[in-house]
Amino acid sequence: MPDVIFPGPEGRIEGRFSPPPRPRAPVALILHPHPQGGGTMNDRITQAMYKSFVARGFATLRFNFRGVGRSQGTFDNGVGELSDAASALDWVQSIHPEAQTTWVAGFSFGAWIGMQLLMRRPEIRGFLSVAPPANMYDFSFLAPCPSSGIIVAGGQDEIVPPSAIQKLVDKLRTQKGITIHHDEIPRANHFFEHELDQLMKSLDNYLDMRLAPDSPIR
Repeated sequence: MPDVIFPGPEGRIEGRFSPPPRPRAPVALILHPHPQGGGTMNDRITQAMYKSFVARGFATLRFNFRGVGRSQGTFDNGVGELSDAASALDWVQSIHPEAQTTWVAGFSFGAWIGMQLLMRRPEIRGFLSVAPPANMYDFSFLAPCPSSGIIVAGGQDEIVPPSAIQKLVDKLRTQKGITIHHDEIPRANHFFEHELDQLMKSLDNYLDMRLAPDSPIR
């Protein structure tokens, strides 16, 4: 899990990168929660998703958005952070250009950034979106959502009401050609304080299904 520094729009970006274990290994980019709420790449959900992709043989990167840790710059309300994410993906692709597939995973604010990146990068073929802040940000840019993925949220989320998540899921499910999975973990709050194991079981089961050779979802 080597420390890495790579160039971003506002200077250097700090990350942790697990190199590809084999030629043509897929890429995974992991995005952390809100910088102004204490979110960093060392958030436990961000780390858990990172480890899950590493275990499956992905070239995996998590990084600090601008102004967090050793990453330069200042918080930019999501606009600059989306540019950071695009730069991070560019960096991985520059050292691992033979990757056939890319996934993006994000928690809360990171899920919002990840879904925007999905719209801009056609090589992204799958996503994990944990507690996306559907009541705080406009997700209407997902028109149409270009790839299948899973949205997982807590039934006791005190920040993003389950009804807001359900509305987003219902909207995405009207689109043809993609499949949106949705798991609600009944007792979990926004941070999955006591339900991290259940969250990761949901995400791991989804990844196992999608990555299986005979998966119905490509």
